[in-house]
Amino acid sequence: MARKVVDEPSEEIVTNAKIARESKRSPFARMSLFISQVMAELRKVVTPTRKELLSYTGVVLVFVIIMMAVVSAFDWVFALVVTYVFGTPGG
Repeated sequence: MARKVVDEPSEEIVTNAKIARESKRSPFARMSLFISQVMAELRKVVTPTRKELLSYTGVVLVFVIIMMAVVSAFDWVFALVVTYVFGTPGG
């Protein structure tokens, strides 16, 4: 499942960026360059397989459940401390 990860921009993007830097461009030309660079980067995105997606989803759900338990435990402990310090509620 090892995939080649390319973090470097392509030669075309680098060339276009250098040209854009050297010459003043109109706002529409700069916007066009930006959109073309975004599209080039989006072509590099690799979607996960179904197995990877289910695995990642499981990891996230387990992490969220663990964090909920930790926060609930802290809440319960703090409620006990506040009740001890300030007395029983309504009393």
